[in-house]
Amino acid sequence: MNPFIIIININMRKQIAAANWKMNLTAEQGQALLSAILSEASLNGPQQEVIFAVPFPYLEMAQRQIREKKGFLVAAQNCSSKKSGAYTGEVSAEMLQSIGVPYCVIGHSERREYFLETGAVLAEKVNICLQHHLLPLFCCGESLSIREKGTQNVFVQTQLEESLFHLDEAQVKKVVLAYEPVWAIGTGKTASTEQAQEMHAFIRSVIARQYGQTVADEITILYGGSVKGANAAELFASPDVDGGLVGGASLLASDFIQIIKALKQ
Repeated sequence: MNPFIIIININMRKQIAAANWKMNLTAEQGQALLSAILSEASLNGPQQEVIFAVPFPYLEMAQRQIREKKGFLVAAQNCSSKKSGAYTGEVSAEMLQSIGVPYCVIGHSERREYFLETGAVLAEKVNICLQHHLLPLFCCGESLSIREKGTQNVFVQTQLEESLFHLDEAQVKKVVLAYEPVWAIGTGKTASTEQAQEMHAFIRSVIARQYGQTVADEITILYGGSVKGANAAELFASPDVDGGLVGGASLLASDFIQIIKALKQ
């Protein structure tokens, strides 16, 4: 294969460091963390982005802090599958759009496990995000039991088919994917760089079979398996790993700055 083509394909894709704060930090702590990161972090190319997926109460605060920082954006950690109505405690895509939120995380493994979100529900969430000009950051990945059976490829392919394959080509190109090896998060087991690249390459091949290689080459796939400052550069050097969806390390300014610096240029 012509190496020039490989370079073009990689550079077409966004390289993203996404921080998922989950249900952590007070407003004061969140402001301090953002200030520490923003004071030192910078991007090395127009294809790079940093996304802060912060709790709902902090979205506008985070937007204010990053306003002058090009390439730094916020994301909601979730949204309702319903447009509006009597759904106490829910937050709609329309609400997020109205305050200028550009991204929304959909289908995180914790939402699937603790809130029993199905592929059909996640398809509805993807649809409603796109209808309101929110870019879905769609998560997929297998548990330890699935990995031990060796059926992880079939499992992840089914997740993609159930929630994304109703989209047309223009719509699916707006989705950022994040692969979460749930079996390697908080279990004491570690996914190797080779395992991460293998699954990312498989995911890209699944997209290629459905939408064509050109579309697959343009879609960003993030790795969400305990990315840290110490392993980010090695992980991101893999040809099909386009950055990370970062949990615990995103709560540490020094670690997350190192992760940002590790993005492909």
